[in-house]
Amino acid sequence: MSLKTKTLKATTAAAVLALGLLASQPAQAAKDDAAGQAFSFGVIGDIPYGTAEIAKFPARIQDINADAALKFVTHVGDIKNGSSVCSDSYFENIRAQFDTFAHPLVFTPGDNEWVDCHRTNNGAYNPLERLDKLREVFFDQPGKTLGATMPVKTQEALGLPENVRFTQNRVAFSVLNIQGSNNSLQPWTGLGETAATPEQVAEVEHRTEAALAQIRDTFADAKRRNDRAVVLMTQADMFDPSLLAAATANPETMSGFRDIVQAIIEETNGFDAPVYLINGDSHVFAENQPLAAGSPWLAVYGQPAADDLQRVTVDGSNNATNYVRFTVAGNSAEGAGVLRWEKVPFSQ
Repeated sequence: MSLKTKTLKATTAAAVLALGLLASQPAQAAKDDAAGQAFSFGVIGDIPYGTAEIAKFPARIQDINADAALKFVTHVGDIKNGSSVCSDSYFENIRAQFDTFAHPLVFTPGDNEWVDCHRTNNGAYNPLERLDKLREVFFDQPGKTLGATMPVKTQEALGLPENVRFTQNRVAFSVLNIQGSNNSLQPWTGLGETAATPEQVAEVEHRTEAALAQIRDTFADAKRRNDRAVVLMTQADMFDPSLLAAATANPETMSGFRDIVQAIIEETNGFDAPVYLINGDSHVFAENQPLAAGSPWLAVYGQPAADDLQRVTVDGSNNATNYVRFTVAGNSAEGAGVLRWEKVPFSQ
């Protein structure tokens, strides 16, 4: 065989191989793309509570770190129980633990680490001073998550770097500083107060207005992008079953949540896709539709139904023996099939 013929055959074979590779690349890319669109995230809350749980917390973080499927993790508040001191050293210790997360960690403060710090057994702190300290310790780099870095949009310009939102595969996430204790309107009795102080009311009003703005922006952007779902995360359980009887007798006990619930209902009913609310605070895992037609909470808040709102409460306190793994389906999934969840037990 001549050199010219050998060269021609080699060139032809290379061309055929190249064409084959080019033809297979879009299909493989599409396959990889579809596989990569699905993702999971983990949620914990009301942890660690007390000495024994504090000792276990590093191991529990490592359990979560071992879950390679997780895209990020959210802690929905309460990094201590309600009868322990809200000290700087405790905050710094938890921050050091948070820094060991291998996944991006989104944290929203809970009432135990600032709202309730007026209590004598918490150190009789001014809660507003403790909130400032939390922001200093945990939100020193606004726009970045704790643990591994993931960029997020924040309300730093409004003084609330803890309020963040982001999007993953056409699912909009919005994490909001909404507190138990009637969204921080209960009196600071540990400081001798019998009614909310003017400074306290001003903080609640400002934080609530910021939350309302973020909720509306989250839904507006989700509609513009044609997102498949919206996920809201808060510390407060605005539908705590243990508070229903008192709230039914006196709806003012939930007055701090009224505007927020109204906004969630309006936005949910105006959004043509599922809406999920994930919260901690009440310590017992639950999955329900608290604003569906016939719910007693509609009378408490004086609002119409929002049938497309699905709520999930994560276990906390003594029940915090697991994290909840949420899985977002691939891009072709729509409606109720977008999100599913399961409890994953800790190893100890």
